[in-house]
Amino acid sequence: MSHRMTDSFLGLKTRRARYRLFLCIGMLLSLLGLGGMAYQQIQGQIPDRLRVEDLDELSLDFGWLITEEVTPEVENVSANAFTQREYEVQCSLLGLIPLKTVSVQLTEHEKVYTGGMPVGIYLETKGILVIGTGVIEGKDGLNYEPARHVVQPGDYILEVNHQSIQDKKELTELISNQPEGALILTLRRKGEIIHVRLETVEAADGSQKAGIWVRDNTQGIGTLTFITPEGQFGALGHGINDVDTGFLLETGEGTLYETNILNIKKGERGNPGELSGVITYQADRVYGSILQNETVGIFGSCNHKLMNETGGQLVETAFKQEVREGKAVIRSAVDGTLTDYEVEITEVRCNERDMNKGIVLEVTDERLLSMTGGIVQGMSGSPILQDGKLIGAVTHVFVQDSAKGFGIFIENMLEQVE
Repeated sequence: MSHRMTDSFLGLKTRRARYRLFLCIGMLLSLLGLGGMAYQQIQGQIPDRLRVEDLDELSLDFGWLITEEVTPEVENVSANAFTQREYEVQCSLLGLIPLKTVSVQLTEHEKVYTGGMPVGIYLETKGILVIGTGVIEGKDGLNYEPARHVVQPGDYILEVNHQSIQDKKELTELISNQPEGALILTLRRKGEIIHVRLETVEAADGSQKAGIWVRDNTQGIGTLTFITPEGQFGALGHGINDVDTGFLLETGEGTLYETNILNIKKGERGNPGELSGVITYQADRVYGSILQNETVGIFGSCNHKLMNETGGQLVETAFKQEVREGKAVIRSAVDGTLTDYEVEITEVRCNERDMNKGIVLEVTDERLLSMTGGIVQGMSGSPILQDGKLIGAVTHVFVQDSAKGFGIFIENMLEQVE
């Protein structure tokens, strides 16, 4: 065999060996990638935080591949022996590969009165909310935008020239009647107090204008979720955001009122429906005071009038790990009477970062579908019950399918009243 043929043969073997090596490396990387995806998927199925009523319940059903070790080790201790004791569960794959540390809180199932009835909501902002800036036509006929780059949407105006203001009417009067020149505005911006200087513009009528669009209150209709035996309520299942800025409203005083549903706009594909009604702003129609506006709902204290509306029967609440896919009901008074409507829970997301979307559900009850098309605006906060326990509240509707929507776990809402 000639040297040339030998070299060609050896070169072919080398290329084949390299090809096999690259193939093996590719297969190994693919297996590692699939293994990493499987590892992340298994991690995602394990809750970050759990509540249980007894340590015996710590035999968690994560599958036979996953083992759990509780620390610290405690034996024969029940929830009655102490309150809200924290533990950790170390989860590992086959007892070898660490997966996740689960925080476990030992606590009792709470009992509450379930809601379902619509409520009128009135909230005053904590300061005057800036929603935007605008153009002012000056006395000279030219256009000005004095507040641009000075204030921002989401700012709260607290003072004008170091004088406190209570509402937008007072703000407008102070700006309009002030002498020509600069204003000093005290603002709360992302939790920080700052002072800014703003040059006003003299308008054609001789008044001074700042070109700031503001809001000092908001109103609407939502649904009550629960009332505790102590008279604390939770509603909506999500916070109230400003419609223009999209920011969660920083609220001052707020009130719950009686409301009467006058019309139901049925939900359609791409066009969510809505409950519309009248809120009676009278002292004898007050249900309670709103004290908190949080991402998981609105909370406060209510009177006996609202408690009587619930029917007076306490219902046990469920821990999130007890919620399962399958049949459930939502309680609503869209037709004026508290009624349970059948739904199907299609997905449970214990680790969903957006707490308002931990439960995925679909309305299957033909009565509700014929009235509303499923879930409509104003039904946020409607209690979700499964196996006789309160498990959560309706929060959002799918825009493209009004029969489907999201819910929040009730334990996320109850954390705000503990």
